[in-house]
Amino acid sequence: MKRALITGVTGQDGSYLAELLIQKGYRVYGLIRRSSTVPTERIYHLGDSLNLVSGDLLDEKSLRQIIEECQPDEVYNLAAQSFVPESWTQSILTGEITALGVTRLLNAIRDVNPQVRFYQASTSEMFGKAQTVPQDEKTPFYPRSPYGVSKLYGHWITVNYRESYGMFACSGILFNHESPRRGREFLTRKVTYAVARIVAGLQNELRLGNLDAQRDWGYAPDYVEGMWRMLQQESPEDYVLATGETHSVREWVDKSFAVAGLDYKDYVVVDPRFVRPAEVDLLIGDSGKARKQLGWNPTVTFDELIEIMVEADEALVQEQEASQHAIAALRGIR
Repeated sequence: MKRALITGVTGQDGSYLAELLIQKGYRVYGLIRRSSTVPTERIYHLGDSLNLVSGDLLDEKSLRQIIEECQPDEVYNLAAQSFVPESWTQSILTGEITALGVTRLLNAIRDVNPQVRFYQASTSEMFGKAQTVPQDEKTPFYPRSPYGVSKLYGHWITVNYRESYGMFACSGILFNHESPRRGREFLTRKVTYAVARIVAGLQNELRLGNLDAQRDWGYAPDYVEGMWRMLQQESPEDYVLATGETHSVREWVDKSFAVAGLDYKDYVVVDPRFVRPAEVDLLIGDSGKARKQLGWNPTVTFDELIEIMVEADEALVQEQEASQHAIAALRGIR
């Protein structure tokens, strides 16, 4: 039985990756930070099939102990301060976790067992002010946020340890990938959740920033499949995962409201507070290498992704409303 350690297991990608590896017969360990409360709603359904271990990317000693205890064959580093707008207000913390945390984890692996295969979650945000269109593995980087800069450090330190120490260490440069498990603070989920609440009569407007930014959006479960395939290759390389299509934020918003039979112009307000200090205008990926070498292909279209997320959020809001009514009824009885 193969063993895998996933950092960031409570996040969107971590939860889908844990599911995938468990289905493939892995013994899966998920790293969680020590806290009085742990957000486990995305992984609760995995029950005892997922083994949770406490550690922190800020603490190399704890990482070394976890590697010794779990003895993983593969380590997937998905943990990060990954909310881009927050990286401007917490730039140092973002660097400590998203950049230096990668080095601490690589050091721990190298000290305990340098034969462990390592995956680093890189991002299209490293391209930032894109120098070529579309972007592939050879496109120059030009990050436009502290998050993008921190991810670029993590990417290059992974390359450096691969070349310096012969470690099986690779990076997946993933373009935007979404799902119903995306955090509500992220743009795509912010939109679909707001649509569901508007339909339910719980809010009457949605405030957003730049509607003209363009992104390459895919479906998260497709992308974690690509992560796994990278670590099954004979030699470590870096790969772009993307759909090869670009759509504007305005288009995402328009189609999300349209799924519910609404016109976004009646509800959306452009608010300067949500405009980034340095915007990333256009990202579109060329995943030709991954398609050829990994046999990887996205399976969910842009329109299908939006429908999946809007319908999931409509069901969630209905469930929340039912729970609140049930609680109110119980209080009335008492």
